[in-house]
Amino acid sequence: MRFFTKALAFIFLLSFSVSQAQDATKTIDEQFTEVIEGSNNYQQFKVIEKVKMNRLQQNAKARIDVLQTEIENLKSEMNKQQTAASKVSADLEKIQLTLAETEEEKDSINFFGIQMSKGSYQTMMWSIIGLLLLGLVFFIYKFRSSNVLTKEAQHKLDETEVEFDEYRRKALEKEQKLGRQLQDERNKALKSAKG
Repeated sequence: MRFFTKALAFIFLLSFSVSQAQDATKTIDEQFTEVIEGSNNYQQFKVIEKVKMNRLQQNAKARIDVLQTEIENLKSEMNKQQTAASKVSADLEKIQLTLAETEEEKDSINFFGIQMSKGSYQTMMWSIIGLLLLGLVFFIYKFRSSNVLTKEAQHKLDETEVEFDEYRRKALEKEQKLGRQLQDERNKALKSAKG
């Protein structure tokens, strides 16, 4: 008899666990419908078996627990995605800032530690080149005029030297002539004193 009771309890438990497994695969709405349709009427009330009600409660709790786990997982995933989106946004801002700085550096030139736009730099460089060219033209003009004056002065110096040489030669000739005349006069004076 014991064996029969144990076998009957085993069959009852097996059928209960199979029915619970089948119930777990049904939706909560289907399970409510099944409990309501499987209940007995008592005047205007429906009587529901406690086992079915407990099974429905367990299945609803299990389903709610699964849904809450899914909600928590989704919240966690959403937080991760928001964190990743914030990081991507921050990285994008850094990249945009770096891009703006790079474009500013590309469009400007560092000149003696001062950032200048390329247009200002070119204007300044062409101004400097223009001033240097004007200075060069001025110095070439001054050099040529000085060279002309130097050549004229050299020519006048050469002429003066020629004239001076000529004057010196004439003065020397005159001195020699006067020296001869003096010697002649001395010789005459000596001859007249002797004679």
